[in-house]
Amino acid sequence: MTQTHTATLLAEITVDEAVGRAIPDAASGETIGYAPMHTAADLARAVSAARAAQPAWAALTHAERSAILHRAADEIDAHAEELAQIIAREQGKPLNGPGARFEAAGCAVWIRQAADTVLEPEVLFEAEGTRSELHYAPLGVVGAIGPWNWPALIAIWQIAPSLRMGNTVVAKPSEYTPLSVLAVAALMNRHLPEDVLTVVAGGRDVGEAIASHPDLDKIMFTGSTATGRRIIEGSAHNLARLTLELGGNDAGIVLPGTDVAAIAQGLFWGIFINTGQTCAALKRLYVHDSLYEDVVSALAELAEATPMGPGTDEGSALGPLSTPQQFAIVARLVDDARERGARIVTGGSAAPDLGAHFYRTTVVADIDDDAALVREEQFGPVIPVLRYTDLDDAIARANATDQGLGASVWSSDVDDALAVAERLQAGTVWINQHGTLNPLVPFGGVKGSGYGMEFGKEGLKAVAAPKVITR
Repeated sequence: MTQTHTATLLAEITVDEAVGRAIPDAASGETIGYAPMHTAADLARAVSAARAAQPAWAALTHAERSAILHRAADEIDAHAEELAQIIAREQGKPLNGPGARFEAAGCAVWIRQAADTVLEPEVLFEAEGTRSELHYAPLGVVGAIGPWNWPALIAIWQIAPSLRMGNTVVAKPSEYTPLSVLAVAALMNRHLPEDVLTVVAGGRDVGEAIASHPDLDKIMFTGSTATGRRIIEGSAHNLARLTLELGGNDAGIVLPGTDVAAIAQGLFWGIFINTGQTCAALKRLYVHDSLYEDVVSALAELAEATPMGPGTDEGSALGPLSTPQQFAIVARLVDDARERGARIVTGGSAAPDLGAHFYRTTVVADIDDDAALVREEQFGPVIPVLRYTDLDDAIARANATDQGLGASVWSSDVDDALAVAERLQAGTVWINQHGTLNPLVPFGGVKGSGYGMEFGKEGLKAVAAPKVITR
């Protein structure tokens, strides 16, 4: 794909410098384009238009809406390279591997799966002369607030099921990555009716306005636990339904007797996918003493061998931190670990030769649970590896967090792993993998990681109003 093709999509979604906000390339800092600076007033107009468009959209059959969504997915596939280039530059993730091309392709996959998932009425009770069924109707207008780490894909996780069920959507992307969401929405809107999907690319004031808007029936949010709490508070007066996919400080446990060589690659990418900037990435790793040094060495070897560079470099496997704020958080947590006496096995410093927001892939050993790097979600290319000797103790330590998005167990014995998985407090527990998602398998957190399910039938139900019909 040539730069000319990419510029065509950029030209469609960007505005003039005089009225827009400059969006930088995550690796170089150079301006990619200018995003609209929408306001709370723009949001109010978008919600009003979405409300007016919703009845006609809901009046279509599921089959008709699904056909339109398939055409939108085909459009994304046809422009996948253009979309991937925008994602790679704006967010920073590499084009290859589980990166920008993966994200662009995933948008089409998730749209098709939402379009094709069947949600039939459920028979609740049936006896002579009476029958009760559970049906699902559209809610109305959905307000979707997305993050900056997987901007296009997570927007689709919110948009596709909402549209499939007959709702209209007003989406607010992160102010750090609006172009990716504007781009994927522009492609979809070549096939959707007017005002069924609108992107309002504003700042935090727009997000706050969504949370408290009186004419939104559902709010979906992916982001930090602190912001999630503010959304709950803001939505209290209008009782909008909520789906909150909040932060995660996911733990992994490596059981004794595990073949380290067999799990090393899976561990590494469970930790460092998207340079660690993934809510459901592995953030804390507990390893039995008998395997501790072997696992630490294996991770360090992979960290040193995995190339890091700009997202648009075809040879890059890891990219920069997306924002200067996130870079500062990662640097602070590693510096604190070092001052506490933890062993920095590899990495542990910025990589200014690559760019302003690059931080070297870092493995930290001999660290305690009370270190900030363990207690807080680092959201970057750093993994603390903690030692344990007693399995009950490891499980207790893994569960000793206010968050519960994901967790994983690594073992050569699946039965042993299953027994541990049942004791971990998380919305999803993976065995010998971490962070792998399937559009047909529900996903959501517990504790401070939020509530509500996404994906599959449960995801469709989450953006629908249940209605019992008894006859």
